[in-house]
Amino acid sequence: MSQLLAIHMNEKDWSEWFVANGDKSFRGRQIMDWMYIRHNFDPLEFSNIPKILREKLNSEFNWSLPKIDTLLPSEDGSEKILLKLQDGLFAECVLMPSENRVTLCVSSQVGCKMACTFCQTGKMGLTRNLTMGEILTQVVIANKRLIERNILNRSVTNIVFMGMGEPLDNYENVVNACKALIDPKLFGLSKHKVTVSTSGLVPEILRLGNDVPVALAISLHTADDPQRSGMMPVNKKYPLDELKKALLEYPVQTRHGITFEYVMIQGVNDSILHAKKLVKFLHGMKAKVNLIPMNPHPGAVNMVATDFDQMRVFQKYLTDRSIPAPVRYSRGQDVSAACGQLAAKRKDEINLPPRTVALARRREYLSSKVKIN
Repeated sequence: MSQLLAIHMNEKDWSEWFVANGDKSFRGRQIMDWMYIRHNFDPLEFSNIPKILREKLNSEFNWSLPKIDTLLPSEDGSEKILLKLQDGLFAECVLMPSENRVTLCVSSQVGCKMACTFCQTGKMGLTRNLTMGEILTQVVIANKRLIERNILNRSVTNIVFMGMGEPLDNYENVVNACKALIDPKLFGLSKHKVTVSTSGLVPEILRLGNDVPVALAISLHTADDPQRSGMMPVNKKYPLDELKKALLEYPVQTRHGITFEYVMIQGVNDSILHAKKLVKFLHGMKAKVNLIPMNPHPGAVNMVATDFDQMRVFQKYLTDRSIPAPVRYSRGQDVSAACGQLAAKRKDEINLPPRTVALARRREYLSSKVKIN
């Protein structure tokens, strides 16, 4: 009989398992504590669980974590972690230690189906969703990396769902992961420091605000409807007026309101006319706009970052109208770890087109399945 993967189980699943095995439901919380607080995945060491059940846990479940396939350290101190999942597929996260925080950019899917023109991940297509456990173990692995790097007495303090995938396209797993991240008896992160970014799935935005109190970021990039539909196909289904209605209803969790991500692409979305449309779109909302210079990657044809002077002009137009608009230079650009660059690449693949890498990963995956069978 094949073993179930322990990381695919949530607290409710564990509680039901213990009840089915003649014990109490509160054991489910104890298992979550061992896995996600103590970072211990050896059930034989779960000392507050009866020995007979420890042995049964060991025999019935596979307790392995995703394996680190590749570590790519950046010159700026960040680190891209390419993970090989238990089924042979790949996802990645980016660890970004700073002086006063440790941010982890997590993935929610293997690939992405949103097909945004400026993003490598969207050129891979979607393979599957990550489970709640696969999302949370990215945090566990990142915390272990901090210890291995001798970054002592530090752990992940901020989570941004800005890695591979559209988080709200994997709604249940992402929401359950967020609940665990802000649970004071589990990861214990502040609700203000867990941010879910979305390209604009309106029904899920409306649900998110009621289901879990986390910060919201919108991948916007232009406030011109026809242009946004060309850059981001999701806008054809949920145009800007529908998106704004949903955002006006969202229960804001942070002092600056909703964050809007705006990749600055030279000659595409960086004119004063674009700034005016953006101000009009943001009217009535408490908002901050992160201006992100376009990060180059193979496949980003004719898309380069807005030059410094034009970016400052655009920024000034927003700030003169009381809209905070910091310029955010992405970390990890040299290892294909910056915004829009994630595509499950190893070191020797950074300059390859994302679809080429996706095909290579697919061949590896199929080859591993043949060997197993």
